[in-house]
Amino acid sequence: MTPVAEEAEILELDGREVRITSPGKVLFDERGETKLDLVRYYVAVGEPLLRTMGGRPVLMQRFPQGASGKSFFQKRVPDNAPEWLETTTVQTVNGTPSRALVIGDLAHVAWAVNLACLGFHVWPSLADDQEHSDELRLDLDPMPGCDFAMVREAGWALKALLDELGLVGHAKTTGNRGLHVYVRLEPEWDAYQVRSAAVAAARELERRHPELLTAAWWKEERGERVFVDYNQNAPHKTVFGAWSVRARKGAQVSAPIGWDELDAIHPDELTIPVVLERFAERGDPWIDMGPQSLTPLLAFHDRDMADGLMDAPWPPVYPKMPNEPPRVAPSRAKAVEED
Repeated sequence: MTPVAEEAEILELDGREVRITSPGKVLFDERGETKLDLVRYYVAVGEPLLRTMGGRPVLMQRFPQGASGKSFFQKRVPDNAPEWLETTTVQTVNGTPSRALVIGDLAHVAWAVNLACLGFHVWPSLADDQEHSDELRLDLDPMPGCDFAMVREAGWALKALLDELGLVGHAKTTGNRGLHVYVRLEPEWDAYQVRSAAVAAARELERRHPELLTAAWWKEERGERVFVDYNQNAPHKTVFGAWSVRARKGAQVSAPIGWDELDAIHPDELTIPVVLERFAERGDPWIDMGPQSLTPLLAFHDRDMADGLMDAPWPPVYPKMPNEPPRVAPSRAKAVEED
């Protein structure tokens, strides 16, 4: 017998009709959330989601077989997209232009989820002002051997540095093992300047907490420390967005948190139903996020350059940059010297 096709669900969101095909398709094995469940989650957190992601280009990572299956990145909006869909031309890391989705409203979110996009990788600039990065994103990435207690300690160290500089950071779990801290910026600096500020922050944190934090790009030099990944701020880089759901069996969320919660939460616990309950009880921890100046961190960068430091290494997909050290792992460079 031929199986009966599941009837599509038509949702009206922000005055638009969005067709959700196979609404009962299970996307998360452990908990059983379906495609329609995921759309409803994003609608429920729609207000804070759009505050952080609205008006920004996003990169879609699609999981046709659900969170446990293979995925692929779709850089370009398909030609058969609805006419109302907002898009913009962005440059990918390798310099290739592509037509990217812009999150104009919740209908855009639902349209992407219907394509099995579970979460969103978000640009640090608004679609209508791509010359300026208005978010500094400091990624605290634990190396093997680090537990989340160390990530918490690293978060507090970063907060202390930002407090000292008169800056307000907003934290979120990554949805996996780490922590992201965002500083919303006035739209005055480009991605190169924002990355320079991130490099300066990483180096300053390593100076103050050398046993806990590292700015070392080469993995062989990091040890069991938390890496401050400054290159998440490189031009055309996206970061997994706040309120977005990770492709994990438990449907963990990259959840904004208040600093008063940091010592009590663990990322694995922040699944879709838990985040919905927290939002109903506490609201949006990032509601007071406002634009700030990058000048204090750029002063650290200027100091480091005056002291003779070179730029930190860039990822290999970028062209060689001025004042960048050789892109050779230290062990390999040493071996070449010995030969």
